[in-house]
Amino acid sequence: MRDKEGVPLLELKGKPKLSDFTQTFPNVVAPSNVNSLSVNGFLFHVGMLLAGFLIRNIPFTNKMIYINMKWGATLRNIALSIILALAGLGLDSKALNKLKTVCFRLSLGPCIVEACSAAVLSHFLIGLPWEWGFMLGFVLGAVSPAIVVLSMLMLQARGYGVDKGIPTLLIAAGSLDDIVAITGFNTFLGIAFSTGSTLTSILRGLMEVAIGAGAGSLLGIFIWYFPSKDQAFLIWKRAFFVLGLSVFTLLSSKNFGFPGSGGLCTIILAFLGGMAWSDKKKAVEEIVAVAWHVFQPFLFGLIGAEISVVSLGARMVGLCLATLALALTIRVTATFLLVTASGFDFKEKIFIALAWIPKATVQAAIGSVALDAARIRHDETLEQYGLNILTVAFLAILITAPAGALIIGLAGPRLLHKTDIGSEEDEKRKERQATSPI
Repeated sequence: MRDKEGVPLLELKGKPKLSDFTQTFPNVVAPSNVNSLSVNGFLFHVGMLLAGFLIRNIPFTNKMIYINMKWGATLRNIALSIILALAGLGLDSKALNKLKTVCFRLSLGPCIVEACSAAVLSHFLIGLPWEWGFMLGFVLGAVSPAIVVLSMLMLQARGYGVDKGIPTLLIAAGSLDDIVAITGFNTFLGIAFSTGSTLTSILRGLMEVAIGAGAGSLLGIFIWYFPSKDQAFLIWKRAFFVLGLSVFTLLSSKNFGFPGSGGLCTIILAFLGGMAWSDKKKAVEEIVAVAWHVFQPFLFGLIGAEISVVSLGARMVGLCLATLALALTIRVTATFLLVTASGFDFKEKIFIALAWIPKATVQAAIGSVALDAARIRHDETLEQYGLNILTVAFLAILITAPAGALIIGLAGPRLLHKTDIGSEEDEKRKERQATSPI
């Protein structure tokens, strides 16, 4: 299969047998089907990542399969636009209005602290320029919503931390944490690829944020009215509008030279659309989630396929691991300090700090964006910077996703107070009956 320029999209070399496809294809597709059914869905993120990594680095598969670089980047960007749309639809406007001070501190503070610490560490250890260091910092600054939300819902269902609202707090703060990380990343992406003085670069980065916010607001208002409410299959049409506009804005922002604006635009248009649809938003979100299940194997698999063992080197892997470990340690410490005066006891503060460890979805989504932008410039130095960011993101997913989920699962029952869910519901029902006028 070839594109219009005659470049192969996917090339199979030699004479592959049917068994080669039956062994490889399930590794690429099956995880998305099982992920929604398994409480350990995070393992499939790591599995998809490793599948792509093995395809790239095992001599047999590497000689058989050729992945077109341009189409690989396009597939990753499509997957990124879908997960950003899901993030926007998942934001609750009412919950945002009722955010407590601790939730605001928890969503903003740890991400910025980790981003700044990773920027300093990567500048002196890996040799990244400051703007690229901050890009790496904000890639690392996001927690994994897939792991944190799933883990918190499991603990909440068993009554752990419910008395002080810890699961609800972490779910709400985690969503905002991802928005902060993506916005910060897009800002420094715009700065890194602008030409001119430092002040001009900063102003351009801020301009890209403004363009993304403005375009997202206009498109969000647009989907309030189109398609109109009297049309058939309205929910499906709204979902397709969200998906289509999300993919369009992300891809077009790169083509028009404003790569930092597309991600923020996608989040805002989905968020505003969800606000207007109120009770129908959940149905739209479920349809968009189906698209995510289809594209996430491409995202994680292609991320893994970008990492070459030959190009890494033991020294670079060691420096990347040191940057990741030190930045994560600083983040956990900062999180503990930020919730000090918030009414939680010592064990609960430790749990909240540890719950901020897992990284997976956002790192896979934006980890390769800088590398793709560098390849468009055909600059080998910038490509190496982008590969360094991607390597750290790869290691972050590989290490923190399973370890973080395991830590939450083991620490929750030991550090959080357990509430009897049944008795709590009985008390609430009695209170409603007592206050009822009938």
